[in-house]
Amino acid sequence: METIDGMKWNVYQQDCPTRLALDRIADKWTVLIVGRLSGGTRRFGELRREVSGISPKVLTQKLRELERDGILTRKVYASVPPRVEYTLTPLGKTLIGLLDAVRVWAESHIETMLEAQSTYDRQAAEEVA
Repeated sequence: METIDGMKWNVYQQDCPTRLALDRIADKWTVLIVGRLSGGTRRFGELRREVSGISPKVLTQKLRELERDGILTRKVYASVPPRVEYTLTPLGKTLIGLLDAVRVWAESHIETMLEAQSTYDRQAAEEVA
């Protein structure tokens, strides 16, 4: 992939804009929001209930970021109270498999990670003592 001036993108370079995309998809809330939207359109309240632990403020912030990045669309219905729905765009749908794989990896390997952390912490405590 090339830039407009013919230079190649290189995520390992500090000033490369591809790091913005990497920051976005590496965010835990992005993984969880895209995961829920992969099942279809959701309203704000549904996302808030389904993504446990996210505050309304953070959810609003993340949804705005994802909309700005072209990952999802926001549709506002003129009703009382106003109804807002979020849907993945074609670009957002390209993330489903990738982010689902990350989620599955996390769920499949958390026990091993927790055991490793426990072993590390125990060994570190023994070295101090």
